[in-house]
Order: sequence, then C-alpha cells, then structure tokens
Amino acid sequence: MTHIPARLTRTVTAMVAGAFALGILTAGAHAEDIKVQHAKGETTVPLKPKKVLAFDLASLDILSALGIEVSGVPTARFPEYLAKYGSDKYEKVGTLFEPDYEAVNSAEPDLIIVGGRSSAKYEALAKIAPTIDMTIDPKDYVGSVVRNAQLLARIFDRQPEAASQIARLEQSIASLKQDASKAGKGLLVLTTGGKMSAYGPGSRFGVLHTDFGVVPAVEGLATTNHGQAINAEFILKTNPDWLFVIDRDAATGRGNGAAKKVLDNDLVAQTKAWKNNQVVYLDPVNWYLVGGGLTALQTSVDQIRKAVTKP
Repeated sequence: MTHIPARLTRTVTAMVAGAFALGILTAGAHAEDIKVQHAKGETTVPLKPKKVLAFDLASLDILSALGIEVSGVPTARFPEYLAKYGSDKYEKVGTLFEPDYEAVNSAEPDLIIVGGRSSAKYEALAKIAPTIDMTIDPKDYVGSVVRNAQLLARIFDRQPEAASQIARLEQSIASLKQDASKAGKGLLVLTTGGKMSAYGPGSRFGVLHTDFGVVPAVEGLATTNHGQAINAEFILKTNPDWLFVIDRDAATGRGNGAAKKVLDNDLVAQTKAWKNNQVVYLDPVNWYLVGGGLTALQTSVDQIRKAVTKP
C-alpha cells in the first residue's frame, strides 16, 4: 500500500472542501438530479429546483395549488386564483406562444416548463436549461392532468399535497360522471367573433364527454384544434338537452357577453336546452386558457355538476 503523508492528505482534503464551496465540483450537475418522463421524452431535472419558469398556465395552476413558487411566467390573462402572477414580482419571460429568449437566458433557470401553446418551443428552450413539456393528451385528459400533478409533485417533493387534491378531484369527477350520464345529451359550442364551432369526444374539449360523462348530442364532429364550424341551424337540428358554451372573446379579453348575443336567436330558442334554461356558460378562462390545471379542472367539474343536478 502506498503511504500518503498526513500533510498531503490534509492539503487534498482542504482543496476538495474549497472546490465544493465554490461549486466547482458540482458544475453541470445539481446535488440531486432525477430523471422524469414527459410529453417530449425523458429529461434529467434537479430535485426541488429553485428558479423555475412556467410558460404553461395549466402547470402554473398545479404548481400554485401545491404551494410551489416560480420565478418567471408569460404575459397572459390570468384567472383570479392565479392573478398574483400578473404582478412585477414575477419576471415576464415572453407570451403563451413565444418565449423572450433574452429574458429566459438572463433568468438562468433551473427548470423550464412548457405545454400546449408553448410546446413548439421545447427544443429551443431545452438548450438553455432542463425543460419539460406538460402538454395534455385530449384522449386521456384527466389521466394527463393527474400524471402532470404527480410529476410536478415528485420534482418538488410535494407528493402528499398532490395525492390529497387528486383524490378529491377524482371523487368529484366520478360523481359528476354518474349524474351527467343521466341528465340528457349535450353539445359544447365555442363562440368567437360572431362565429361558432362545436367540439365533441376526442377534441381539445372532449373531456366534457369522455371524462365528465355528458352524452354527446351528435357524433363524428371534427377533432381539429378549431373544432367544427357550425351555425344556429346546426344547433336546432342537433337539439341538445344541454348547451355548454365557451366564450373565447371573454377569455381573451375582447369583450364579455358576446356568446349570449350570438346564441340569442329564434333558432337556438327552439332547442330543448334553451327552453329548459339548460344553457351553461363555462368559465372561459379556465376552459380556453388554463385547461388541465388542478384548480381549473376542479372548478369546471363543480360548475357542471351543480348545473346537471339542479332541482
């Protein structure tokens, strides 16, 4: 065995300690990293990252619900429960669609979260810092939300908090599904700029049918992102028991009440939904902008269950 002088051992020990203090030996790696699966594959991320930029409002909703802070957010129209992110306390690092790469670089993030509208920017952002894509699978909407919540909880070590909220959500959805399946057939319509589109199972808003249990009033609607263009005649012909409405103009801040004006006509007035006062104006920001967040989804479930179980 080679003998190492005690003096040399003390010197090496001091050098190693100094290197750790300066972060030299940890350059390029955090004290504890974990590998996670997301919509774009597998990424190694730091456990409990300190500086987080979230471009996806659904993920921001989940993070907020779990009491996890972020540093940067996009400039966006936030619902009331996320209103604090509009303040100057949070760095504005772009829009829902387009990152401000200079601001992202300057922020020196430990983790970047994209999803939905910002998903297309994943590759570019992943070159700056570990990035995960939380885009929802419309064919497994609630499953996606649950997996996203569990993933974020794992990264930030908040599993108990997530488990509690997921359990409540799943119980609420099960109750809604049971009630909605007996309430009659429904049609979901999005209005914008005086025009209308309908969405059915498999579409971006198909959760209404596949997970919430509302029986579709019509089958075979287009599942493209913009839905299927329709008019008042289509609604009359479909004659749904329930009409669920998303006012896109209200969601994007271009005016409230536009949907009611579009639907207030003699043809829609002849439908069962209109005659029985079963037109439900869904929260436009939750449905159109936020989507699959724990709070947004729970709020949507509660609103629809209240409607379909009315006396």
